[in-house]
Amino acid sequence: MKSLWSDADADAYVAKYAPQGVNRDLALRVYTTRLLGGDPRLVLHGGGNTSCKTDVTDLLGESVEVLCVKGSGWDMGDIEPAGLPAVRLAPLLKLRRLDRLADEDMVDFQRGNLLTSSSPNPSVETLLHAFLPHRFIDHTHSTAVLSLTDLPDGDAICREVFGTKMGYVPYIMPGFDLAKKAAEVYEQDPGVEGLILLKHGIFTFGATAREAYERMIAMVTLAEQRLEKGRKPLVAAAGLPRNPATLAEVAPVLRGLLALDRGDGAYQRWVMDFRASPAIRAYVDGAELARYSQQGVVTPDHTIRTKNWPVLLPAPEAGKLEDWAKGAEAAIAAFESRYHAYFARNNARATIKKTELDPMPRVALVPGLGLFGIGASAKDAAIAADIAVNTVACITDAEAIGHFQALPENDLFELEYWSLEQAKLGKGAEKPFARQVVVVTGGGSGIGAATAKAFAKDGAEVAVLDRDPEAATAAAKACGGKALALSCDVTDPQAVRAAFDAVVERFGGIDVVVSNAGAAWQGTVGTVDDAVLRRSFELNFFAHQSVAQNAVRVMTAQGSGGALLFNTSKQAVNPGKNFGPYGLPKAASLFLMKQYALDHGKDGIRSNAVNADRIRSGLLTTEMIASRSKARGLTEKDYMAGNLLGREVTAEDVADAFVWLARSSKVTACTVTVDGGNIEASLR
Repeated sequence: MKSLWSDADADAYVAKYAPQGVNRDLALRVYTTRLLGGDPRLVLHGGGNTSCKTDVTDLLGESVEVLCVKGSGWDMGDIEPAGLPAVRLAPLLKLRRLDRLADEDMVDFQRGNLLTSSSPNPSVETLLHAFLPHRFIDHTHSTAVLSLTDLPDGDAICREVFGTKMGYVPYIMPGFDLAKKAAEVYEQDPGVEGLILLKHGIFTFGATAREAYERMIAMVTLAEQRLEKGRKPLVAAAGLPRNPATLAEVAPVLRGLLALDRGDGAYQRWVMDFRASPAIRAYVDGAELARYSQQGVVTPDHTIRTKNWPVLLPAPEAGKLEDWAKGAEAAIAAFESRYHAYFARNNARATIKKTELDPMPRVALVPGLGLFGIGASAKDAAIAADIAVNTVACITDAEAIGHFQALPENDLFELEYWSLEQAKLGKGAEKPFARQVVVVTGGGSGIGAATAKAFAKDGAEVAVLDRDPEAATAAAKACGGKALALSCDVTDPQAVRAAFDAVVERFGGIDVVVSNAGAAWQGTVGTVDDAVLRRSFELNFFAHQSVAQNAVRVMTAQGSGGALLFNTSKQAVNPGKNFGPYGLPKAASLFLMKQYALDHGKDGIRSNAVNADRIRSGLLTTEMIASRSKARGLTEKDYMAGNLLGREVTAEDVADAFVWLARSSKVTACTVTVDGGNIEASLR
């Protein structure tokens, strides 16, 4: 591992934050914290912490010595000065006199000594930073260091590697007791450059930000060098399928098995994030996977994100997915039973009884394929997957020079159910479409873009499909930057299948499909060229069929229902003169919607449509309205005359109708009209 310190970059940070009243110490603390947080071999998703001791001026104009320490909820990779709240140091130091300190009292005391009341809670390891005398302190969960500490003889190996440069702290749960023990270990040899916390991580410290940072790099490098000596490879398992099933086949089946049926068509679903690489494949294909993968997490900090062990699934073989599904279902059931037993066993020993968390796995290992991170959102699934990849690297290295050994389960239970750890997850009420995946075709503009944005606002993971890749990308960004943008010509069945497979590979499955793509061709039906009519049918009917077929393919594999939503048109029920090329396929699509409701209601798949007309932005823009009005000898005012409410209808209004239909679990074969009131186009 190499130092990324740059004098020029360091000076730039000081100059950047000086106008905000941030002093040099804190500016450099931000700089090196970001250097550490930007390397996943050191820090992952809110893990680790850093601090600096410095002097600031309070409201009375008096100089106060403070500890600026990473705040809860901040990530080291993109931290700002506000993410390192200042706590008065002198009161913190007095706490060391106590024999014991309850977690709640520790949190309250730390908050009570913040200089700014709106600051986030200081790290649960604030007192460890305070009790050590150094100006700058860094803490990471280095993969290489954990690979050494997670060996049965990890203490001895670490002493061999680091010698007297480091102090060695036995595993103690983070908080007051660990802070006191770490300070005691340091004071036994004040010449050490840092501390190895067995089964936990590493601290380094220094008089300057650069010294603390570069000591971290140096110590991690020593660990990496030790891991290169006397390595043995993981032994591959025998009997893996020569022709494994594909990710696109496996993912929706697994996602369906994980879904919890809440009745009346409602499911608690999960989003998934798949990872595969040569290192991951060597790990999941290992002959001893059932041993080394099931012992526990590499550092307790990970348990709130991944549970203590992954679910181990069978290897999927092409053409035998039904057999695989049965094996996977049994494995998931066994995981749940194991988790229930783990909770009951450890809760019985707990002084303060806990309420059991959900028992579902957060990581799935699939021999022959790779691994899945599982979460309530794409973000959570990605975090679980990132940690799983880190775990693969850590355990692989440990197994290369010995055998991986995690903490006893009672220690992991204590961390998993620790209120201060659970608080990091920031739980709150979920949005209506949380955990659901929505696909919108023709999503690059107009009604499609508005619909994608509406679903994203309500918590859905969204895939925007559009023939124009730039439009798809722009619409995806408008969804908060988290949507998937895909270029897709919906008139090409192979392209549609590939796009749906890409969505499944990204999120694990699909729950709602808005088949919106379309275009209006004009012409007198008795004289219109067949080519025009066929082009219109390709886009306005057959494309809907292709999209719906692929949606059903995924939804039936999941076995947890779904919603098909079609954008039809008033032309489907109230044809206009010279609009036959557009209205005819739209009428066919209206009945296509009903046929899907009829044929796939038994699968829990609902099928509905929105009949939209005279939309200001979307399929009918202001310019198109003006053009069509002129063609018919009408003014724009005349055009709006059929609107019974006299109210302008927008793409957002149509989007709201799609969202309502998707939420209405007991509505199918329904057409909702959104046009301000056109009696000729109204339906029951």
